Amino acid sequence: MATSGHNTPSSARAQRFGDASWVRLAAVAMALLGLMISVAFAATEEWPEDWPDEADLEARVARVNEGDLEFIPAPAAEGAHYHQNRIAITEASLQRGWVDLEQCHENIDPVPAAQILFRKDGIRKLAIDRSENIGRAWVEGHSVQLENVGRDAELCVRAQSRALQSLGDGMYRLRNGPYMRRFLDGYYPMRVALEIAYPSDRLRLVGQTPASQEGFRVDRTREGLDVEATFEGRLITCFDFCERGDKTCDGMAPACATSAAR
Repeated sequence: MATSGHNTPSSARAQRFGDASWVRLAAVAMALLGLMISVAFAATEEWPEDWPDEADLEARVARVNEGDLEFIPAPAAEGAHYHQNRIAITEASLQRGWVDLEQCHENIDPVPAAQILFRKDGIRKLAIDRSENIGRAWVEGHSVQLENVGRDAELCVRAQSRALQSLGDGMYRLRNGPYMRRFLDGYYPMRVALEIAYPSDRLRLVGQTPASQEGFRVDRTREGLDVEATFEGRLITCFDFCERGDKTCDGMAPACATSAAR
């Protein structure tokens, strides 16, 4: 999910403020606080009394993730945006590439406006199942638009996603993402869960990207896979499957493209 907000002083006002560094840091500080607010500042170069220490704030700004994927321990993402997905690969999916998707969002940042974006040619039948503590939510093209998002907001949608690709020779790849929690130019902690069901009598898992590690756990279940990820930046996942009767395709899948482009 990407959000945006800005406060741009006029050139005359900027000149008037001179070297008041706290003004230039204001937009980033709002991002650190999870807010999207336009603010008018008084004409003063003094550091506001109720703000963090200037040196501390500059250090926090320097630590803002700029998009590189970094897995973090689960406690570090506690209370962050929680993005849950149920993905079903069916026999029809193997023919056409479309999988069934149920997606829920919890702990959405309380902001005046936000959007949840899907790849334009990769989503269809997008619909909202339910929303809580959101003033207005509606589908617009390949996105869900939100207004007046309150605290403890939740949103659930359903759709079909063209996330399954045939790689040939009985091999398939399920590719999802990028998942991200973005504000202005920074990326912030989030938690993503994937519950992937697939016909295990037809397919077997032969590869995954990223590899399992702290912050990215993959468990096999009777129905398929359970995935839990806690991270900052942009996460793209790939899970590779072979036809169960084919013993020759292990390790033959191309590398998973982890950029936003497919």
